[in-house]
Amino acid sequence: MTDDVKYMKQALTLARKGIGKTSPNPAVGCVIVRDGSIVGKGWHKKAGSPHAEINALNMTGDLAQGADVYVTLEPCCHTGKTPPCSQALIRAGVKRVVVGMGDPNPKVSGGGLAELQAAGIETVCGILEDDCRDINRPFIKQVTTGMPYVTYKCAMTLDGKIATATGESRWISCEDSRTYVHKMRSRMDAIMVGVDTIIADNPELTVRHVRGRNPLRVVVDTRLRTPESVKVLSRGNAAGTIIATIETNPRVHLRYLRQGATVLTCQQDRGRVSMEDLLFKLGGMGIQSILLEGGGRLAGSMLNYGLIDEYVFFMAPKLLGSDGFSPFNLVGKTSMDQAFRVTITHVGRCGSDIIVHARPEAPCSLD
Repeated sequence: MTDDVKYMKQALTLARKGIGKTSPNPAVGCVIVRDGSIVGKGWHKKAGSPHAEINALNMTGDLAQGADVYVTLEPCCHTGKTPPCSQALIRAGVKRVVVGMGDPNPKVSGGGLAELQAAGIETVCGILEDDCRDINRPFIKQVTTGMPYVTYKCAMTLDGKIATATGESRWISCEDSRTYVHKMRSRMDAIMVGVDTIIADNPELTVRHVRGRNPLRVVVDTRLRTPESVKVLSRGNAAGTIIATIETNPRVHLRYLRQGATVLTCQQDRGRVSMEDLLFKLGGMGIQSILLEGGGRLAGSMLNYGLIDEYVFFMAPKLLGSDGFSPFNLVGKTSMDQAFRVTITHVGRCGSDIIVHARPEAPCSLD
């Protein structure tokens, strides 16, 4: 293992501490090395706070002069809520900057590296690039396409049912899996469900089994059927709830607005909310990651339009037989050639359940 790889691995470990806390910024880690010893470490802790490079430089002090810097993402070169990191590195007098991946944000996109090179600083880019890209897939998707990264999760029996014939789904998965899901929620910008799920289950859609922040809640409700008494519209939750609809009547909107919720009017697609339009609108609000927890109708629509970027299936050791509900409401598939194909990226255990991570076989480009 080369020194560049060794120190980039440590920068990645730092970057992972910020996952789910930095949106709309990326998660970034930085390690500063001088004479073979680490003299500074930092990571981006939350949006609006100092970036990873600045935190590492603050720890390093005068030892940054002539040092090597390892950072998982190209240093920024523009002023946002914080000054540009490229200029801070130049002022500190560092000798060499090793970058995991270039920044796809058009405001940077090679500009940070160019500034460093112009100042006489040696630069290297592309060390452990795949790993660096992997921790920031939502950021990359949002800044390059304008749409959030959508992760679909569901709990199912081994024979592929998400509920009984009567709609009962509590609890298919084990307690460990439910805790895992709450950890996933804490790392997402938003949770998305359909109005049928709200009416049937009245979920809170909050983080409870682990410590972490609550994501926004997005309810896809074409005709505004959401009851005003549901938990997502309670006093503590309404301000973080977005209801997506095609209903334009302001009097109907007022029922939810006066409770503190946001009503987002979307374009129509065959008489329903256009999910593509909704995702663009959410991306424009700075939302980078969505955990899709909807039922079969919403999930089927998202799958059919190629809007799911990742799948997480919790498979419980239970069987329900031919009755019951499937994860995706899709009809008309008459041959295996019409099947949606995925690539399994990881299989593991979560308590008594099997957990399967997968991505579309031909995912949307993140370049």
